[in-house]
Amino acid sequence: MKTEQGTLDKVDVEMLRVLQENGRLTIKELASRVSLSSTPVFERLRRLEAGGYIRKYVALLDAEKVNHGFAVYCNVKLARINTETHQLFAAAIDAFPEVTECYNISGDYDYLLKIQVRDMKEYQQFLVNSLGKVDGVTSMQSVFVMDEIKHSYALPVDEAR
Repeated sequence: MKTEQGTLDKVDVEMLRVLQENGRLTIKELASRVSLSSTPVFERLRRLEAGGYIRKYVALLDAEKVNHGFAVYCNVKLARINTETHQLFAAAIDAFPEVTECYNISGDYDYLLKIQVRDMKEYQQFLVNSLGKVDGVTSMQSVFVMDEIKHSYALPVDEAR
């Protein structure tokens, strides 16, 4: 992998791996985990952030505990796809807090949404009162999550080759 100032080395890769497991580590704790002193780790971290390798730091919430444990994947087809309809659809989806992920996909449908709500009744209301009112939506197909087997946001990180 290349940064604006070169390639990622073993220490950069290890820092990224460690931060994916715990983004709240202090510079001192991170330095200890990668066997460097705080100053070079601080400089590397700023370089990784500036280079866009680290986009932001977030807290991952338990969907069940915050009463949004009903997960649905919804395929959406639009009447037509062009720059304008894509931008309008993206803006509409961005306004719905229930939609936690949205992907423009290939195949029979144009978009794949991940929707987190309380229960089936709330999902039905979301479809009727929100998603179903978005201009250009011609069809939707819902897939209900019965059990979560793996849920990770960690990405595999490798050194430059």
